[in-house]
Amino acid sequence: MNRIIAAIVFSLVPLVTLGAGGVPPMSAKTDITNQKSLQSGARVFVNYCMGCHSMAFMRYSRLADDIGLEHDLVAEHLMFNTDTIGDTMTIAMRADDASGWFGVPPPDLSVIARARGTDWLYTYLTTFYADPNPARPFGVNNLMFPDVGMPHVLWPLQGVQSYIKAERPADVVSEHVAGIESDGKGLKLHTAVTTKDGKTSHVTDMLEVTIPGSMQPAEFRRAVRDLVNFLDYAGEPAKLARFQLGYWVIIFLGVFALVARALYKDYWRDVH
Repeated sequence: MNRIIAAIVFSLVPLVTLGAGGVPPMSAKTDITNQKSLQSGARVFVNYCMGCHSMAFMRYSRLADDIGLEHDLVAEHLMFNTDTIGDTMTIAMRADDASGWFGVPPPDLSVIARARGTDWLYTYLTTFYADPNPARPFGVNNLMFPDVGMPHVLWPLQGVQSYIKAERPADVVSEHVAGIESDGKGLKLHTAVTTKDGKTSHVTDMLEVTIPGSMQPAEFRRAVRDLVNFLDYAGEPAKLARFQLGYWVIIFLGVFALVARALYKDYWRDVH
């Protein structure tokens, strides 16, 4: 028995180690019942993401019906690769061409929100920053995904962020971002730094827009939240109907409980 317990404990160690690492993401605060947000997110996805990323599990007709858009509006503003409203949201880019340009084919994003989580996606899309390292193929890096191979496709909206580091002790041996907080200028990075003597202190770095885009920082974060909201919906479109059905199920169970209680009393009325 002791050996079994020990084996279970040691098997969990790698999982705990993996789960403890990385940058804690910000909250996306998505709401897939907000149709205006879904419509905005669909527009951002089609215009800025769909050049490289497909969404092969989603049909334009289903998209239109679920987020409250007329089919002709979807055909005019969101369909650039096909004229058929019943087609899936695929792209023209070939996988071998994408591999040559990016190293690997860009993934299909149908279920990316379920795989990564909305908080991770929101933080990832808002934490690209300029990296002058000549080894970076697109001149950017990412806080959530270091050395990412994807370009910052939303830079026309956000602009270019710079990673502005606060003053640190000279003998720092390790550091990690312990939290991210948004403000009017950009993102505050609360960074824990450890020195040679083993002491840990905290400094506040910044991701700040130094070359403006077409949106203010708060406006850009709303646009990203809408995009992530759309990706969340696309990962499970039935969730919309499931939420609505859930209210009726709860009402039914409440009524059924009252009926069952009345039947129970009637059945046991003559039992002493």
